[in-house]
Amino acid sequence: MSHECQSILFAPNGRLLCEMASVSADFHHGQVIPEHAHPEDQLLFASSGVMALSTKQGVWVVPPMRALWIPANTPHSVAMSGPVSMRTLYFLPKLCRRLRGKCFVMNVSSLLRELILHACKFKRLNKKTLAERRIIEMIVDQLKAVDSIPLQLPHPTDSRAMRVVKALLADPGDQRDLERLCEDCGASKRTIQRVFREETKMNFGKWRQQLRLLHGLQLLASGEKVTTAALEAGYSSPSAFISMFRKQLGTTPMRYLADGNGCEQSGN
Repeated sequence: MSHECQSILFAPNGRLLCEMASVSADFHHGQVIPEHAHPEDQLLFASSGVMALSTKQGVWVVPPMRALWIPANTPHSVAMSGPVSMRTLYFLPKLCRRLRGKCFVMNVSSLLRELILHACKFKRLNKKTLAERRIIEMIVDQLKAVDSIPLQLPHPTDSRAMRVVKALLADPGDQRDLERLCEDCGASKRTIQRVFREETKMNFGKWRQQLRLLHGLQLLASGEKVTTAALEAGYSSPSAFISMFRKQLGTTPMRYLADGNGCEQSGN
């Protein structure tokens, strides 16, 4: 059952305390924050390590030096891969009006990264204080131009398709083809193919590829070597995993984890 968190922007009597607040926390590999929801919009930033956020709608994986936007009142849990330094900003709802009303992972510019880390030195930021208002305004301005990155795995709502999803989430490296999975989950192949296209906006093959990509990324963050991550994610070889990773995210797995910009440097 989801836990409803109290607002950290308002006093118990309803008085507004601030427009933005921050929380910093460090976690060990494998730790999980149980499902909960905040009344504020939330920016979840991975200073180091990889986080996986889960909602009823799907899973979003946040590599180091990237961030995740979570709209207010979205029930979610967070699982850690590798040691994680989490930096979180909470926004008064509608403060960032241009951001979509859905979760999404974003690239973080070097300026936005420094602004987030600087803002986290304050427990609360209030527009009534000039210096704090400038920080709030610069962060909101930077968030207007962020780029989303394809690190989400949408879930279907159909119960038959979710049986297939749960089987693969339990073992992303499962080598059964869709026909066999459907037989074992009590659904027809044609039905499952249609449901995935309609409800996830991906065909099943693309969805499965995305699952394996995200699973491999989490394994690498937990300290596994590329070979182990590739095989456990269901790839026949490390080269096949690296090729797919480069196609999806524009660079090799290890460089992606090390490079906050998520792209290869020219000349490398």
